[in-house]
Amino acid sequence: MRGRRAGALAVGLALCAVTLTACGDGQDSADGLTKVTVGLGNNIFDLPLRVAEQKGFFRREGLDVTFVSLTASTVNEALQSGSVDFLNDSPNSFYQAVDEGIEQVSVAVDGTGSPLGLVVSKAFAHAHGLTADTPPATVAKELTGSTAGVSSPNTKGQADIFLRSYGVDPARIKYVTLPSPAADNASLKSHQIDWFVTSEPTPLQVQDSGDGVVVVGPEKVPAWSNAASGYGQLVVTTKQYAASHKAVTRKLVKATDEASRYTHLHVHDDDVLDVAAQALHGVPRPVLARSVALVDWPLSARMSTAGFNTSLHFIRQESAATAHLGIGEDNWTNTYVP
Repeated sequence: MRGRRAGALAVGLALCAVTLTACGDGQDSADGLTKVTVGLGNNIFDLPLRVAEQKGFFRREGLDVTFVSLTASTVNEALQSGSVDFLNDSPNSFYQAVDEGIEQVSVAVDGTGSPLGLVVSKAFAHAHGLTADTPPATVAKELTGSTAGVSSPNTKGQADIFLRSYGVDPARIKYVTLPSPAADNASLKSHQIDWFVTSEPTPLQVQDSGDGVVVVGPEKVPAWSNAASGYGQLVVTTKQYAASHKAVTRKLVKATDEASRYTHLHVHDDDVLDVAAQALHGVPRPVLARSVALVDWPLSARMSTAGFNTSLHFIRQESAATAHLGIGEDNWTNTYVP
Protein backbone atom coordinates (compact mmCIF):
# COMPACT_ATOMS: atom_id res chain seq x y z
CA MET A 1 0.00 0.00 0.00
CA ARG A 2 2.89 2.35 0.79
CA GLY A 3 4.25 1.83 -2.74
CA ARG A 4 0.82 2.60 -4.24
CA ARG A 5 0.56 5.86 -2.25
CA ALA A 6 4.06 6.88 -3.26
CA GLY A 7 3.20 6.16 -6.90
CA ALA A 8 0.02 8.22 -6.62
CA LEU A 9 1.96 11.14 -5.17
CA ALA A 10 4.51 10.95 -7.98
CA VAL A 11 1.78 10.93 -10.61
CA GLY A 12 0.06 13.83 -8.89
CA LEU A 13 3.19 15.96 -8.75
CA ALA A 14 4.01 15.21 -12.38
CA LEU A 15 0.55 16.12 -13.60
CA CYS A 16 0.46 19.29 -11.51
CA ALA A 17 3.76 20.31 -13.06
CA VAL A 18 2.39 19.74 -16.55
CA THR A 19 -0.96 21.44 -16.08
CA LEU A 20 0.27 24.27 -13.81
CA THR A 21 -2.91 25.66 -12.25
CA ALA A 22 -4.98 22.58 -13.06
CA CYS A 23 -4.46 21.19 -9.55
CA GLY A 24 -6.14 24.19 -7.92
CA ASP A 25 -9.20 22.16 -6.95
CA GLY A 26 -12.24 24.40 -6.72
CA GLN A 27 -10.33 27.65 -7.29
CA ASP A 28 -11.86 30.48 -9.28
CA SER A 29 -10.24 31.63 -12.50
CA ALA A 30 -9.73 35.28 -13.42
CA ASP A 31 -13.10 35.44 -15.18
CA GLY A 32 -14.97 34.09 -12.16
CA LEU A 33 -15.31 30.51 -13.39
CA THR A 34 -14.54 27.57 -11.13
CA LYS A 35 -11.53 25.56 -12.24
CA VAL A 36 -12.10 21.84 -12.68
CA THR A 37 -9.77 19.18 -14.10
CA VAL A 38 -10.98 16.08 -15.93
CA GLY A 39 -8.82 13.12 -16.90
CA LEU A 40 -9.38 11.74 -20.39
CA GLY A 41 -8.13 8.66 -22.22
CA ASN A 42 -8.10 10.44 -25.61
CA ASN A 43 -10.42 7.94 -27.24
CA ILE A 44 -13.81 8.00 -28.93
CA PHE A 45 -15.67 8.00 -25.60
CA ASP A 46 -14.34 11.46 -24.75
CA LEU A 47 -16.61 12.97 -27.39
CA PRO A 48 -19.44 14.25 -25.12
CA LEU A 49 -16.99 16.08 -22.87
CA ARG A 50 -15.26 17.57 -25.88
CA VAL A 51 -18.67 18.65 -27.18
CA ALA A 52 -19.48 20.20 -23.79
CA GLU A 53 -16.29 22.23 -24.04
CA GLN A 54 -16.74 23.29 -27.67
CA LYS A 55 -20.45 24.14 -27.31
CA GLY A 56 -19.87 26.16 -24.14
CA PHE A 57 -21.93 23.89 -21.85
CA PHE A 58 -19.26 23.91 -19.14
CA ARG A 59 -18.86 27.69 -19.19
CA ARG A 60 -22.63 28.10 -19.04
CA GLU A 61 -22.48 26.24 -15.74
CA GLY A 62 -19.68 28.49 -14.50
CA LEU A 63 -16.89 25.95 -14.98
CA ASP A 64 -13.42 26.39 -16.45
CA VAL A 65 -12.57 22.79 -17.40
CA THR A 66 -9.04 21.62 -18.12
CA PHE A 67 -8.57 18.21 -19.74
CA VAL A 68 -5.60 16.07 -18.70
CA SER A 69 -4.48 13.14 -20.85
CA LEU A 70 -4.05 9.92 -18.88
CA THR A 71 -3.22 6.31 -19.62
CA ALA A 72 -4.97 3.22 -18.27
CA SER A 73 -2.13 2.72 -15.78
CA THR A 74 -2.38 6.23 -14.29
CA VAL A 75 -6.09 7.08 -14.15
CA ASN A 76 -6.87 5.82 -10.66
CA GLU A 77 -3.68 7.19 -9.11
CA ALA A 78 -4.28 10.57 -10.74
CA LEU A 79 -7.76 10.79 -9.23
CA GLN A 80 -6.72 9.59 -5.79
CA SER A 81 -3.80 12.00 -5.65
CA GLY A 82 -6.03 14.97 -6.50
CA SER A 83 -4.21 15.63 -9.77
CA VAL A 84 -7.61 15.55 -11.47
CA ASP A 85 -11.06 16.13 -10.01
CA PHE A 86 -12.97 13.78 -12.33
CA LEU A 87 -12.27 10.96 -14.75
CA ASN A 88 -14.04 10.08 -17.95
CA ASP A 89 -13.37 6.48 -17.08
CA SER A 90 -13.84 3.04 -18.56
CA PRO A 91 -15.94 0.56 -16.57
CA ASN A 92 -12.89 -1.74 -16.45
CA SER A 93 -10.83 0.88 -14.63
CA PHE A 94 -13.70 1.87 -12.34
CA TYR A 95 -14.47 -1.73 -11.39
CA GLN A 96 -10.79 -2.34 -10.68
CA ALA A 97 -10.80 0.61 -8.29
CA VAL A 98 -13.94 -0.68 -6.56
CA ASP A 99 -12.41 -4.15 -6.32
CA GLU A 100 -9.32 -2.68 -4.65
CA GLY A 101 -11.42 -0.77 -2.14
CA ILE A 102 -10.58 2.68 -3.57
CA GLU A 103 -13.23 5.22 -2.59
CA GLN A 104 -14.61 6.27 -5.97
CA VAL A 105 -18.15 6.98 -7.11
CA SER A 106 -19.67 7.13 -10.60
CA VAL A 107 -21.82 10.25 -11.01
CA ALA A 108 -22.88 9.93 -14.67
CA VAL A 109 -22.77 7.71 -17.73
CA ASP A 110 -21.87 9.35 -21.03
CA GLY A 111 -21.38 6.39 -23.37
CA THR A 112 -22.87 2.92 -23.79
CA GLY A 113 -21.56 0.00 -25.77
CA SER A 114 -18.21 -1.31 -26.94
CA PRO A 115 -17.38 -0.17 -30.50
CA LEU A 116 -15.15 -3.13 -31.34
CA GLY A 117 -13.83 -4.16 -34.71
CA LEU A 118 -12.11 -7.36 -35.84
CA VAL A 119 -9.78 -6.62 -38.72
CA VAL A 120 -8.00 -9.30 -40.77
CA SER A 121 -5.10 -8.77 -43.11
CA LYS A 122 -5.92 -8.46 -46.79
CA ALA A 123 -3.92 -11.62 -47.50
CA PHE A 124 -5.86 -13.60 -44.88
CA ALA A 125 -9.16 -12.20 -46.13
CA HIS A 126 -8.31 -13.22 -49.71
CA ALA A 127 -7.12 -16.70 -48.71
CA HIS A 128 -10.27 -17.40 -46.68
CA GLY A 129 -12.82 -15.56 -48.79
CA LEU A 130 -13.70 -13.10 -46.04
CA THR A 131 -15.41 -9.77 -46.67
CA ALA A 132 -17.35 -7.23 -44.64
CA ASP A 133 -20.49 -9.15 -45.59
CA THR A 134 -19.31 -12.58 -44.43
CA PRO A 135 -21.56 -13.97 -41.65
CA PRO A 136 -19.89 -13.80 -38.21
CA ALA A 137 -20.22 -17.56 -37.71
CA THR A 138 -18.23 -18.14 -40.91
CA VAL A 139 -15.60 -15.62 -39.85
CA ALA A 140 -15.15 -17.36 -36.49
CA LYS A 141 -14.76 -20.76 -38.17
CA GLU A 142 -12.19 -19.42 -40.64
CA LEU A 143 -10.10 -17.97 -37.80
CA THR A 144 -9.41 -21.46 -36.45
CA GLY A 145 -5.65 -22.06 -36.46
CA SER A 146 -4.82 -18.42 -37.18
CA THR A 147 -2.51 -16.01 -35.35
CA ALA A 148 -4.02 -13.02 -33.56
CA GLY A 149 -2.46 -9.97 -31.93
CA VAL A 150 -3.66 -8.83 -28.50
CA SER A 151 -2.58 -5.58 -26.88
CA SER A 152 -4.29 -6.10 -23.51
CA PRO A 153 -6.11 -8.78 -21.52
CA ASN A 154 -9.35 -6.98 -22.43
CA THR A 155 -8.85 -7.29 -26.17
CA LYS A 156 -8.05 -10.99 -25.83
CA GLY A 157 -11.18 -11.38 -23.71
CA GLN A 158 -13.25 -9.56 -26.33
CA ALA A 159 -11.88 -11.83 -29.05
CA ASP A 160 -12.67 -14.87 -26.91
CA ILE A 161 -16.26 -13.68 -26.39
CA PHE A 162 -16.73 -13.53 -30.15
CA LEU A 163 -15.16 -16.93 -30.82
CA ARG A 164 -17.05 -18.73 -28.04
CA SER A 165 -20.36 -17.23 -29.16
CA TYR A 166 -19.96 -19.08 -32.48
CA GLY A 167 -18.65 -22.34 -31.04
CA VAL A 168 -14.91 -21.83 -31.69
CA ASP A 169 -12.51 -22.73 -28.88
CA PRO A 170 -10.11 -19.78 -28.26
CA ALA A 171 -7.42 -22.34 -27.50
CA ARG A 172 -7.32 -23.04 -31.25
CA ILE A 173 -5.99 -19.51 -31.87
CA LYS A 174 -2.34 -18.55 -31.46
CA TYR A 175 -2.26 -15.25 -29.57
CA VAL A 176 0.75 -12.94 -29.80
CA THR A 177 1.01 -10.30 -27.06
CA LEU A 178 1.79 -6.83 -28.41
CA PRO A 179 2.17 -3.51 -26.54
CA SER A 180 -0.55 -1.45 -28.28
CA PRO A 181 -3.13 -1.35 -31.08
CA ALA A 182 -0.50 0.48 -33.14
CA ALA A 183 1.79 -2.54 -32.70
CA ASP A 184 -1.11 -4.78 -33.71
CA ASN A 185 -1.47 -2.77 -36.90
CA ALA A 186 2.25 -2.91 -37.65
CA SER A 187 2.30 -6.68 -37.13
CA LEU A 188 -0.74 -7.07 -39.39
CA LYS A 189 0.97 -5.11 -42.16
CA SER A 190 4.15 -7.18 -41.82
CA HIS A 191 2.13 -10.45 -41.87
CA GLN A 192 3.26 -11.47 -38.39
CA ILE A 193 -0.38 -11.80 -37.33
CA ASP A 194 -3.56 -12.53 -39.25
CA TRP A 195 -6.01 -10.40 -37.28
CA PHE A 196 -6.68 -8.41 -34.14
CA VAL A 197 -9.57 -6.90 -32.17
CA THR A 198 -9.66 -3.43 -30.66
CA SER A 199 -11.98 -0.45 -30.31
CA GLU A 200 -12.78 1.79 -33.23
CA PRO A 201 -11.64 3.85 -35.00
CA THR A 202 -8.40 1.80 -35.29
CA PRO A 203 -9.83 -1.21 -37.22
CA LEU A 204 -11.75 0.98 -39.67
CA GLN A 205 -8.67 3.16 -40.10
CA VAL A 206 -6.62 0.07 -40.97
CA GLN A 207 -9.26 -0.83 -43.55
CA ASP A 208 -9.32 2.72 -44.91
CA SER A 209 -5.56 2.62 -45.44
CA GLY A 210 -5.89 -0.61 -47.45
CA ASP A 211 -4.05 -2.82 -44.96
CA GLY A 212 -6.98 -4.94 -43.78
CA VAL A 213 -10.67 -5.76 -43.86
CA VAL A 214 -13.06 -5.24 -40.93
CA VAL A 215 -15.13 -8.42 -40.92
CA VAL A 216 -16.82 -8.21 -37.51
CA GLY A 217 -18.31 -5.37 -35.46
CA PRO A 218 -20.90 -4.90 -32.70
CA GLU A 219 -23.68 -4.32 -35.21
CA LYS A 220 -23.21 -7.90 -36.48
CA VAL A 221 -22.34 -9.77 -33.28
CA PRO A 222 -25.04 -9.90 -30.56
CA ALA A 223 -22.44 -10.70 -27.87
CA TRP A 224 -20.64 -7.44 -28.70
CA SER A 225 -23.76 -5.31 -29.09
CA ASN A 226 -24.40 -2.19 -27.05
CA ALA A 227 -27.23 -3.99 -25.28
CA ALA A 228 -24.94 -6.85 -24.27
CA SER A 229 -21.84 -4.84 -23.33
CA GLY A 230 -23.56 -2.20 -21.18
CA TYR A 231 -21.87 0.99 -20.02
CA GLY A 232 -18.91 2.10 -22.09
CA GLN A 233 -17.83 5.22 -20.18
CA LEU A 234 -18.53 6.71 -16.76
CA VAL A 235 -17.84 10.07 -15.14
CA VAL A 236 -16.09 9.21 -11.89
CA THR A 237 -14.79 11.15 -8.90
CA THR A 238 -13.76 10.37 -5.36
CA LYS A 239 -16.47 10.10 -2.74
CA GLN A 240 -14.70 12.78 -0.73
CA TYR A 241 -14.65 15.23 -3.65
CA ALA A 242 -18.32 14.69 -4.47
CA ALA A 243 -19.31 15.22 -0.83
CA SER A 244 -17.27 18.39 -0.40
CA HIS A 245 -17.93 19.88 -3.87
CA LYS A 246 -21.59 19.10 -4.45
CA ALA A 247 -22.32 22.23 -6.48
CA VAL A 248 -19.32 21.72 -8.78
CA THR A 249 -20.18 18.05 -9.26
CA ARG A 250 -23.78 18.90 -10.10
CA LYS A 251 -22.70 21.52 -12.63
CA LEU A 252 -20.23 19.23 -14.36
CA VAL A 253 -22.76 16.39 -14.54
CA LYS A 254 -25.44 18.73 -15.89
CA ALA A 255 -23.15 19.93 -18.69
CA THR A 256 -22.11 16.33 -19.44
CA ASP A 257 -25.75 15.23 -19.52
CA GLU A 258 -26.57 18.00 -21.99
CA ALA A 259 -23.55 17.18 -24.15
CA SER A 260 -24.30 13.45 -24.25
CA ARG A 261 -27.87 14.19 -25.32
CA TYR A 262 -26.64 16.66 -27.94
CA THR A 263 -24.19 14.07 -29.29
CA HIS A 264 -26.97 11.49 -29.50
CA LEU A 265 -29.26 13.83 -31.43
CA HIS A 266 -26.57 15.24 -33.72
CA VAL A 267 -24.24 12.25 -34.11
CA HIS A 268 -24.24 12.56 -37.91
CA ASP A 269 -23.95 16.35 -37.99
CA ASP A 270 -20.83 18.20 -39.05
CA ASP A 271 -20.35 20.08 -35.78
CA VAL A 272 -20.12 16.84 -33.75
CA LEU A 273 -17.80 15.25 -36.30
CA ASP A 274 -15.68 18.42 -36.27
CA VAL A 275 -15.19 17.98 -32.52
CA ALA A 276 -14.29 14.32 -33.02
CA ALA A 277 -11.79 15.25 -35.73
CA GLN A 278 -10.09 17.78 -33.46
CA ALA A 279 -9.75 15.23 -30.66
CA LEU A 280 -8.67 12.27 -32.83
CA HIS A 281 -6.11 13.84 -35.13
CA GLY A 282 -5.34 12.06 -38.37
CA VAL A 283 -8.39 9.81 -38.45
CA PRO A 284 -10.19 10.15 -41.80
CA ARG A 285 -13.60 11.74 -41.51
CA PRO A 286 -15.56 8.80 -42.99
CA VAL A 287 -13.88 6.53 -40.43
CA LEU A 288 -14.82 8.90 -37.62
CA ALA A 289 -18.41 9.07 -38.82
CA ARG A 290 -18.80 5.28 -38.80
CA SER A 291 -16.99 4.90 -35.48
CA VAL A 292 -18.95 7.56 -33.61
CA ALA A 293 -22.21 6.02 -34.79
CA LEU A 294 -21.29 2.67 -33.19
CA VAL A 295 -21.55 4.15 -29.67
CA ASP A 296 -24.90 4.67 -27.97
CA TRP A 297 -24.65 8.21 -26.62
CA PRO A 298 -27.22 8.33 -23.78
CA LEU A 299 -30.09 10.78 -23.82
CA SER A 300 -29.67 10.96 -20.05
CA ALA A 301 -26.64 10.57 -17.79
CA ARG A 302 -28.74 8.62 -15.28
CA MET A 303 -27.47 5.16 -14.32
CA SER A 304 -29.20 2.00 -13.14
CA THR A 305 -28.45 -1.24 -11.34
CA ALA A 306 -29.35 -3.13 -14.51
CA GLY A 307 -26.86 -1.10 -16.52
CA PHE A 308 -24.03 -1.85 -14.12
CA ASN A 309 -24.95 -5.53 -13.98
CA THR A 310 -24.85 -5.74 -17.78
CA SER A 311 -21.43 -4.11 -18.11
CA LEU A 312 -20.05 -6.14 -15.21
CA HIS A 313 -21.26 -9.36 -16.87
CA PHE A 314 -19.53 -8.36 -20.10
CA ILE A 315 -16.29 -7.55 -18.30
CA ARG A 316 -16.40 -10.85 -16.45
CA GLN A 317 -16.64 -12.61 -19.82
CA GLU A 318 -13.43 -10.78 -20.73
CA SER A 319 -11.90 -12.22 -17.53
CA ALA A 320 -11.17 -8.61 -16.60
CA ALA A 321 -13.08 -8.61 -13.28
CA THR A 322 -13.05 -10.99 -10.34
CA ALA A 323 -16.07 -13.24 -10.04
CA HIS A 324 -17.00 -11.94 -6.58
CA LEU A 325 -17.05 -8.26 -7.56
CA GLY A 326 -20.40 -6.49 -7.35
CA ILE A 327 -21.38 -2.87 -7.85
CA GLY A 328 -23.69 -1.54 -5.18
CA GLU A 329 -25.56 1.75 -4.93
CA ASP A 330 -22.81 3.07 -2.70
CA ASN A 331 -20.54 2.96 -5.80
CA TRP A 332 -22.75 5.14 -8.01
CA THR A 333 -25.36 7.87 -7.64
CA ASN A 334 -27.87 9.81 -9.75
CA THR A 335 -27.92 12.58 -7.15
CA TYR A 336 -26.21 15.07 -9.47
CA VAL A 337 -28.05 14.20 -12.70
CA PRO A 338 -30.75 16.73 -13.70
